[in-house]
Amino acid sequence: MSRNFGWGSRDMADAGRIALQSTSASFSTIGTHIERFQQFKNFAKENGIGRMERITPELVIEFGKIQADKVDAGQLEPSYAQNLVSSINSVMKAATRNEWRSVSPTKDCKISQRDNVRKTATPEREKVQNTINEMKGQGNERVAAIAQLAMDLGLRSKEASLINAKAALEQAQNKGVVSISDGTKGGRERELKIQNERQIETLRNAAAVQGNHRSLVPSNQSWKGFRGGELRNGRETVAQGTGSRGIHDLRATYAAERYQAIMGHPAPCNGGTITDKQADLEARQTIAEELGHGRISVVSSYIGGR
Repeated sequence: MSRNFGWGSRDMADAGRIALQSTSASFSTIGTHIERFQQFKNFAKENGIGRMERITPELVIEFGKIQADKVDAGQLEPSYAQNLVSSINSVMKAATRNEWRSVSPTKDCKISQRDNVRKTATPEREKVQNTINEMKGQGNERVAAIAQLAMDLGLRSKEASLINAKAALEQAQNKGVVSISDGTKGGRERELKIQNERQIETLRNAAAVQGNHRSLVPSNQSWKGFRGGELRNGRETVAQGTGSRGIHDLRATYAAERYQAIMGHPAPCNGGTITDKQADLEARQTIAEELGHGRISVVSSYIGGR
């Protein structure tokens, strides 16, 4: 049998298109599946795989877990991440003539289900701090520092990884603010006002861990390599130690603490009751800006609904 299960093309995406055309799928559906499959094809080629016969469910799961990381970092919508994996299944099922074993986006890849309103309590600071301290004791100081930045400054894992902590510490001490520019969602820069001494201490620790590197990502590693290795392992450690979804969930702890500081009572997800809707709205606006979100509604996924 020729390359790509004999579908008449040496290119995996083109072969997938031809395979889908042999099914009852509509023209628009085929176009959507191939557009998504193209992203996986690029990932596969980066891993030395250029023909469909070598694609395995394990490779798809690896790709899916990267999408799960993006979802948890707020860089990708859960529905789109799930659709990326589903399209791979559709293409491979057509290419193998229904012999492909489908990969579950949620069960196998751990891509979060869509839920815009937080219904569970935020990770407890004491439990998170104990986990962070354990990570330090195990020599995993980089990811421990990233987790601390997520909880104390509300940074996304990519933002915390790429921040120049030394420069941020100096800025915080001299100006009382920190500029967040690297790794932001959509390239939206923001200034975060320093609220307490704990934040200064967190930046001081991150600067010490950073050492002579330009960020918390070692100079001999790319962001992609760091994310897929040390950071992913640390994310799983945080999830297990805190009973949360990982480092990204620590932003919810930050948001809930900021809400309580502003409003004087716990966030809705932590048992608080909203008595002043206008004040609640203004608090959510402040938190949305601090977290780097353009929409107030997103804050519900951190602190609960209105």
